Amino acid sequence: MNILTIDTSFSLASIAITAGEKVLAEALFNADRCLSARLIPEIERLFSITGHSCKEIDLFACSIGPGSFTGVRGGVATTQGLALAAEKPCIGFSTLALLAMNFPLAAQPVCTILDARKGEVYAALFGCSGGIPTALINDCVLAPEQLLATLLEKTDKGIIFTGDGAQRYREIIVDHLGERAIFAPFPYQCASASKGALLALDGYHRGLATDPSRLLPVYLRPSEAEYAKIERQQSLKQK
Repeated sequence: MNILTIDTSFSLASIAITAGEKVLAEALFNADRCLSARLIPEIERLFSITGHSCKEIDLFACSIGPGSFTGVRGGVATTQGLALAAEKPCIGFSTLALLAMNFPLAAQPVCTILDARKGEVYAALFGCSGGIPTALINDCVLAPEQLLATLLEKTDKGIIFTGDGAQRYREIIVDHLGERAIFAPFPYQCASASKGALLALDGYHRGLATDPSRLLPVYLRPSEAEYAKIERQQSLKQK
């Protein structure tokens, strides 16, 4: 099965074309503020490298969040458009699960944390000993202290932390968990579309592939624009 996988949840975006469990080509590039200008050209470049066309892709996959609102939206829309053009199904997977794919067969649980700003994080906890991450705590958005309190209730093992949120709140994590906190080296803080292809393949075998129109982003909370709209509406009501 030929799969085109896209991850645009972070400033470092990635795209991969895989055949079964074989990586044919992969690209990682800094897409901060230039995603719309870089994404399609990079996909076309990978098609040129592999000799594939859009019609030869059997499944289109992408991360659906949480993460950058603009990035997630751009990746989902591009995946939908390509799948519609090729008349093929698509599938989405969690950005947090994708980060956990950096730790296959890990004996300790893996906590993936993204900085959600406003004093909150996007986070999840996974068991990765079987290769494909199994959610122990589902994707959520909450204050770092709330997350750590939940982790202490959930497990008494050491915990592997990864993601920009783990770096930002490292001192708080250490204060709560001490030596039980294991921080991943920087190469394991980044997501990889080729690892997302494994999530997509697993989801496909479990019957999770869908029509492009049903592929939706998962934001977990309102965007900045939505917050601004809510604040304006509240201000008007007060007047």
